[in-house]
Amino acid sequence: FFSLPYVRLYIMGKAKYSKEADNPEKSCRAKGSYLRVHFKNTYEVAMAIKGMNLRKAQRYLNDVIDKKQAIAFRVFNGGPGRHAQGKNLKAPGGQVRWPQKSCRFVLDLLRNAESNADVKGLSPEALEVTHIQVNRAPKQRRRSYRAHGRINPYMSSPSHIEMILTEKDVPVARPSRKSKASAKAIAE
Repeated sequence: FFSLPYVRLYIMGKAKYSKEADNPEKSCRAKGSYLRVHFKNTYEVAMAIKGMNLRKAQRYLNDVIDKKQAIAFRVFNGGPGRHAQGKNLKAPGGQVRWPQKSCRFVLDLLRNAESNADVKGLSPEALEVTHIQVNRAPKQRRRSYRAHGRINPYMSSPSHIEMILTEKDVPVARPSRKSKASAKAIAE
């Protein structure tokens, strides 16, 4: 294709997901790999929005960025301080944080999933986060220079994030008994 030595063409295959959607026609997906954002923070953000409606999740993450709401740290809680906002979330010990970079990455993926839903003809208002998963990506290595000529590792902890959003059926109100009787009367 191109024979120039400095042009590299990456042909990407179809992205593999850890889970298939229950109803692929009614769902959309988004995925990010090797994202340079802390794994532990991103995991807690993902667990906070799991099961949420798309619009509610976007509002929540924007509030976290503005520090109006917080993310409860339930698994990786060996350091977050306690805050009054933790009481609203029933966070263990009131341990919460506001991981802004993680929220921005997850918001970008939600926006990508929303545009994928538009292409499929799904309603963004009816979408719900049915599957979200964060995995550790290979660490990236830097070095920190210490006293007496020593060197210590200075590693980053990047993440892979994948999500599946499913369009939920809108509940239909059950017709009252009067309408059945009137329907029979009309039929006669």
